[in-house]
Amino acid sequence: MAVLEMTIGQAARAAGVTRKPVRVYEAKGLLPEVARSTAGYRLYTPADVELLTFIRRARALGLHLDDVREVLEIRHGGTPPCDAVRDLLDARIEEVDTAVDDLIALRKTLVDTRRAADERACEPASPVCSIIEDA
Repeated sequence: MAVLEMTIGQAARAAGVTRKPVRVYEAKGLLPEVARSTAGYRLYTPADVELLTFIRRARALGLHLDDVREVLEIRHGGTPPCDAVRDLLDARIEEVDTAVDDLIALRKTLVDTRRAADERACEPASPVCSIIEDA
């Protein structure tokens, strides 16, 4: 029984990505090297599309490519990677929480600076803008 082979565009569409990430994932070693047609076109299998779909879903959760690589290496070693995935998700949640805290602090600074800007006159002698220079 012959394996259905697809071009990069067909495989990308089937996985819900564009051609560019497919090439990136190949270059980073997340996808195994694929067969080539006699004309030199890459030929992808349904298993490649499943892997591309997995990577897309992992990336949509905010996992970094190194995280995805770790999960794939654990899986290729014959062990279900669920414990590692839980740890990676916890780390990503912590990263997001830190980013949210940083954004809240930035917003407060912006609001305070904007309010202060209304309470003072623009200083023409300032090198550029006293609102920012005095922030």
